[in-house]
Amino acid sequence: MNRLLRLASAVLLCALAFAAQAVAVTDERGVSVDLPRPPQRIVSLLPSLTESVCTLGACARLVGVDRYSNWPDPVRALPQVGGGLDPNVEAIVALQPDLVLLAKSSRVTQRLEALGLKVLVLEPKNHADVRRVLDALGRALGVDDAQQVWRTIDASVSAAAQSLPAEVMKRTRVYFEVNSAPYAAGEVSFIGETLARLGARNIVPASLGPFPKLNPEYVVRANPDLIMVGARSAQGLEQRPGWGAIRAVREGRICRFTAAESDVLVRPGPRMGEAARLMAQCLLDKTRGERG
Repeated sequence: MNRLLRLASAVLLCALAFAAQAVAVTDERGVSVDLPRPPQRIVSLLPSLTESVCTLGACARLVGVDRYSNWPDPVRALPQVGGGLDPNVEAIVALQPDLVLLAKSSRVTQRLEALGLKVLVLEPKNHADVRRVLDALGRALGVDDAQQVWRTIDASVSAAAQSLPAEVMKRTRVYFEVNSAPYAAGEVSFIGETLARLGARNIVPASLGPFPKLNPEYVVRANPDLIMVGARSAQGLEQRPGWGAIRAVREGRICRFTAAESDVLVRPGPRMGEAARLMAQCLLDKTRGERG
């Protein structure tokens, strides 16, 4: 009898331990995704999510990524399953993931779910989103204090802001070009929010959305004091019609970021503190004359 009781107790403890690991995470769709245990085979289809998983200490659980995920270094050795919008579904299924992370804009969510895969839709677009996504990932991964990552990001952005002269920054009107379409970073994007915390003024108002496609003439009329742009998108920038009259172009106040720096700047995730430092350095370098 005692033996049966001990066996029953052991079974109950195992059941309780199993139940304690189970978690329900609500994603960007408002869908509650039930995970019976922390996932051990993860496919990530968005670079910012890949970076967040690794920063939360779960890089070893990744078994596949999209073609643009390239940080940290171990990610480069993982199988690539195509782009984030239209990944190779067959390649994903072959990896036998117990969780797929992807953006709301992905077109394969329902297909993956129909194939029986667990899908968590997360797409941060501003600072609050990044904090919320880190929390959701932390709960899904079984990480106790995912918010420590956010606190580190937040402190790094604050430190970058404190390195800048406030009086000069509030007079500096910035145009941040995401790509040469041109798509810009507006005030309500995570990039725009970082610029605001640094004290700079964004020429793209919140009313235009987070990443609007602009008429190039809009930038000419706005006449920014400083342009931030990736080196690839900056090719021929000075030759765009009318852009020679823009103050930033006329006075050489253009920060051209390398491909690696651009990756840091345009990904809403754990490297946002580094992005703030890059922007702050650009602002310092290009406003040196105004500081006297």
